[in-house]
Amino acid sequence: MVSSFLILHGWENRRPEAHWQHWLADELKAAGRAVAYPQLSDPDTPSLAAWKAEFRAHYLGLPGPVTVICHSLAVLAWLSQLADDDPIQPDRLALVSPPSASVIKKHRAVAEFAWTPKMTLLQANSSVLIASDNDPYCPKGAAAEFAEHMDAEFVVVPGAGHITPSDGFGPWSQMLAWALKDQP
Repeated sequence: MVSSFLILHGWENRRPEAHWQHWLADELKAAGRAVAYPQLSDPDTPSLAAWKAEFRAHYLGLPGPVTVICHSLAVLAWLSQLADDDPIQPDRLALVSPPSASVIKKHRAVAEFAWTPKMTLLQANSSVLIASDNDPYCPKGAAAEFAEHMDAEFVVVPGAGHITPSDGFGPWSQMLAWALKDQP
């Protein structure tokens, strides 16, 4: 069975073509994979409940097994849905550049997305947390804020900022290699 992918963007992201997620979606489609890369509602003033409902709808629309790849605010929304009564359980999960609760709480438009460690029962056969060592949205570092609270592989991308196009992340061959690793 060929794997499917659900790619979820972050705050204020309108899926620009220069973003690594857009590139990744195109590459995975070219490799014959089913890919959902939805424009989530109200990216400037998102609702946590709405995003979680959209995650579920898109996830359920994909043939399994499903790999979920989240960036930035989508990471926090994904972690939040794990505390729901019926959390989504993908085959594989990549959480990229999670912003810290202290930063998110400073922005009223997204404060409800702030993450707490009690939400971290990752439900996937394989999980990876990928973060930079100089992300302005996670100033204390993802190791302290996230990695120590979850059972996931932790990968540091040195000097990569928030892992966005302005940080040099359009095409990202390492993410494509991870996505296709061990896939039929």
